[in-house]
Amino acid sequence: MATLPTIDHELLRTFVAIVDQGGFTRAAQTVNRTQSAVSMQMKRLEEDVIERPLFVRQNRQLLLTSEGHTLLGYARKILSLQGEALTLLRQPDMVGRVRLGVPDDYVMRFLPGILRTFSQAWPLVDVDVHCAPSSVLSQQPQESLDLIIMTREIGDEIGTILRREPMVWVSAESHSTHLQTPVPLAMFEAPCFCRRHACNALDRAGRTYRIAYSSPSLATLQAVVGAGLAVSAWMRSLVTADMQILGVKEGFPELPEASIVLQRTSSTQSPIIDSLAEHIVEGFRL
Repeated sequence: MATLPTIDHELLRTFVAIVDQGGFTRAAQTVNRTQSAVSMQMKRLEEDVIERPLFVRQNRQLLLTSEGHTLLGYARKILSLQGEALTLLRQPDMVGRVRLGVPDDYVMRFLPGILRTFSQAWPLVDVDVHCAPSSVLSQQPQESLDLIIMTREIGDEIGTILRREPMVWVSAESHSTHLQTPVPLAMFEAPCFCRRHACNALDRAGRTYRIAYSSPSLATLQAVVGAGLAVSAWMRSLVTADMQILGVKEGFPELPEASIVLQRTSSTQSPIIDSLAEHIVEGFRL
């Protein structure tokens, strides 16, 4: 009787990463391989193992074929079961719960990849994610959270600096909202140093403005800015493809840099907390 070929779990891991990251380039960063190595892996999976195409390109988008959709479900199950088995057998102490506080700002941009790789490594660890502005998280009782990601001003960092980057002015690319006088702003709720620095900078530049929209949610501000209703200011890494960065030539003064930091609030010695902290540090490097 003919023996069916087995599927190398590394091929499945790369396949899932391509789907989750939306392409070969970012998937290569996730699995720590070169883009050419990822391409060779998928060629091997398609031609030598499955014997069917898994991806098709359409209008510059990478889409799954029907066979790709079928394989994706099984790939996730296989990788999850493998992770659970290894965790129970090799790391019985990596079972439990960790509590993470993070501003809404970084949830969509950084957290999916971080939690995905952490879950793949430790599938039996539950992560409680508490979303709140940095100003609120900094006042949380230490016993309520294990790790906190926060935005801090330069020189006011407490914990591990994950990255530093400038604050920038943003508006919808297809609108001319930034030409209005006074310019309508969509800003995070006070107290927020992004809001404070942005308003102070406009005051010093003599540019009139009004706070047209205020929210603690980045998603809300992005929706308002994307609709061409206002200009805003936030960290450069949060700028989406449909937005433009405004500068001095558009009448918007430079803004300072800020730090994104990771603070460990729990004094409990825990390999679970240590591991999630390591994944967060790595995730913010990408």
